[in-house]
Amino acid sequence: DTREVGLDQMTARGSPLYRALPSRKWPGEANLEVAHIWFRKGPWAGPFLLDDAAVASITSQLQPPGGVSGKPSRLAASAGKSYIGAYVLGMGFVLEPDEAQRLLDKDPRSRDVLFPYLNGEDLNGRWDQSASRWVINFRDWPLEKAMEYGDCYEIVERLVKPERTRKKESGDFQLRYPLYERWWHYADKRPELYATIAGLERVLVLSLVNNHLGFGLVPTDQVFAHKLGIFAYRDYGAYAVLQSHIHYHWAWARSSTLRKDINYSPSDCFETFPFPPSLISLESIGERYHSHRRDIMAVSRGGLTATYNRFHSSHEVSHDTATLRALQVAMDNAVATAYGWTDLDLGHGFHETKHGIRYTISEAARRELLDRLLALNHERYAAEQSAASAGPRPKTKARKRTPAQPDLF
Repeated sequence: DTREVGLDQMTARGSPLYRALPSRKWPGEANLEVAHIWFRKGPWAGPFLLDDAAVASITSQLQPPGGVSGKPSRLAASAGKSYIGAYVLGMGFVLEPDEAQRLLDKDPRSRDVLFPYLNGEDLNGRWDQSASRWVINFRDWPLEKAMEYGDCYEIVERLVKPERTRKKESGDFQLRYPLYERWWHYADKRPELYATIAGLERVLVLSLVNNHLGFGLVPTDQVFAHKLGIFAYRDYGAYAVLQSHIHYHWAWARSSTLRKDINYSPSDCFETFPFPPSLISLESIGERYHSHRRDIMAVSRGGLTATYNRFHSSHEVSHDTATLRALQVAMDNAVATAYGWTDLDLGHGFHETKHGIRYTISEAARRELLDRLLALNHERYAAEQSAASAGPRPKTKARKRTPAQPDLF
């Protein structure tokens, strides 16, 4: 978003970037990365330097230009399939497992409002990707119904209500409406997410801030934290596509970063990503890859982060990791074939990237894939817009306008 209102506007108005250092550690004490850019108002006839290497020109994404220009659009085919988890806003809702078990032992009805609470640390750090804590969830219930679950209600009233209803010196509430009035509700309950996945036993989940872009298949009978992306797929075909390096490099190219981690945005990375025409051929390789990765994690008792740290280390030569790399190559090639791109040599190996050494596809293959995906996005979007404009417009009744509701936060 910052780029769209900043560098995109500058370059569109004739201020070319002629030199850029996309990422450097801040020289002071603050632990952050910064970008350095040089630009000119007006034409530039000199050389273009990106990371001090000569390039033809520099885009607003601080990259060399590809063969396809423009930015991707969100595709209707991917709408309603990606979500962000619930924003609980109140640690008083969160319980340790033994405390949750005591509540369940005392009153089995508490199972109606007690759920495992999965966050990004659990997904990336625990070998079985299970929730390390539980959470109380009164959904959108009225207060009277929440009070029927006495012990759980007492905990939320005692620990959450004081924080939610705190006031400033002026007498105004510190939080916006309706957070202080509906203090027993989450700040954002994500009803569309839970309505969409209600019929699924498991879904694809991703920690939105992470270094390796590891997707997991986890049960749906839990509350997902707001730093998780949830994708309404249960099949191994979709898993194969999203865990492939085809999607991996698209996501890194379309995301912002937090230091060395990707800050994955479903609207920018997933909704713009053009899937292959069919996923059926990818079921087998997706299941084999997932099963082997799960076995590695079970034996090592390590999570996704530890597993992919070894995956990307050239010093790691264990049979299990070598097999996972081989399965990654097979899965990437299968995904490319699903697009019809059998002519493309992906060039897997240990390559230097902006994020350090990675076992991934070659730089030439990465740039070619990004061009093809962007062209496919443009093609799909144009087809969707053409179909929408050609279709019949349903008749709608005029509705009485009502005042807009205040934002949650």
